[in-house]
Amino acid sequence: MSARNQAITQQIKQDWMNREYIEVITSNIKRIADFLNSFDMSCRSKLSQLNEKLTMLERRIEYLEARVTKGETLN
Repeated sequence: MSARNQAITQQIKQDWMNREYIEVITSNIKRIADFLNSFDMSCRSKLSQLNEKLTMLERRIEYLEARVTKGETLN
């Protein structure tokens, strides 16, 4: 009976070790997912700001081109 108890104890210890390993892996995957989601939001925000600046520059260039085409002076 003692050998059987040892085998069961060993299985329980191995099970807990496996559970702890799975918990560490799961925790790290969650941290990676959180980082990637944060990075995605940051990139989207910065790209949106850049897009707004480019749109403003494009409009300004079109305005200046129209004034030059009409022969107006730039002041």
